[in-house]
Amino acid sequence: MAKFLNSKLFRCLSVFIFLNSTISPLKSSSALAAWELDNNGVLELRTKSNTNLKAYFQKSNQIFGDRFWIDFPGELRNPRTIKGNGPIKEIRLGKPKKGSTRLVIEFKEATDLSPLTWRLIGLNQNRWKIKLFKPKYPFKKISEGVVEKSIRNVKANQKSTYIKKRGHDSLQLPNVKQNKYSVVIDPGHGGPDPGAIGIGGLRETDIVLEVAKIVEKLLSEKGVKVRLTRKNEVDLDLAPRVSFANRIDADIFVSIHANASRGKRRDINGLETFYYRGWRGRLLAKRIQKEILRVSPGSPDRGVKQGRFYVIKNTKMPAVLVEIGFLTGRLDARRLEKTTHRKRIAYAISKGILEYLSKIR
Repeated sequence: MAKFLNSKLFRCLSVFIFLNSTISPLKSSSALAAWELDNNGVLELRTKSNTNLKAYFQKSNQIFGDRFWIDFPGELRNPRTIKGNGPIKEIRLGKPKKGSTRLVIEFKEATDLSPLTWRLIGLNQNRWKIKLFKPKYPFKKISEGVVEKSIRNVKANQKSTYIKKRGHDSLQLPNVKQNKYSVVIDPGHGGPDPGAIGIGGLRETDIVLEVAKIVEKLLSEKGVKVRLTRKNEVDLDLAPRVSFANRIDADIFVSIHANASRGKRRDINGLETFYYRGWRGRLLAKRIQKEILRVSPGSPDRGVKQGRFYVIKNTKMPAVLVEIGFLTGRLDARRLEKTTHRKRIAYAISKGILEYLSKIR
């Protein structure tokens, strides 16, 4: 929630947000763990758990230039001033009062700012960003600590941790013993059964089939024997999918689906992974869930759960059913309609599978 207040001296943007996470601060009791002001004028922050952020902007006066600052709970051990460049005069980290930390960005005169358009956005449970300005001239980033970058902010002409120019990067995936493992990937629905229908006519059957084919390619490049329950739009019941996996005696079975909410509520988004029983199934589900969350910052974590879906209940091997987002949700649908995000999801599922296989040996 954001509120804007006007007075003779300043306009103030206040944001009060409470989130849970498990991050620890960097050599300090302050809730601020790391920060970076990149060369596009975007400030990114990493905080620890249950953080209450308060952000402000003040117009220049006779003493200071335009200033933006954020207050964090917890006291900073080492106040300091960092010289800026481009439109930034300096960045200060201090203790405005006992038990508090303040990150101040002071701008040079004549910097074109539009504070009424600023929004502090939560990227996930402990990461935040705000676009402060658009550089007119070259600007070098300023940072302390490590702020993990959101994949959706990587420009098309840049290399990403998950996506390269060729579409994806199998070289960064974990290695497993060649030709030892057999995996069945099950794209849900198909043919006359399109599954969930989302915003803009997005069809579950199309999305999960595309993701499954990319997973097949990525795992095959790592020496895993991969079979798909379907490779095109065909009508395939649940029992044949299970029989197929049981017949070839696969090591694991992964069914890929996309969600839809009742009433097609656009505010409901999130990722979840189901297993039927057993520690192996749970481990596989946890590995995949962790990775798909990493490539979908901001999408709620709906958790790893036990489920009684036919395809994971009746398979003989460890099996999971992964829901890669809500096609009816505003956030998830906007991502899943893009091929680049489907590739990221496929990479994440592949990585989760390979990490599981590397653990069970």
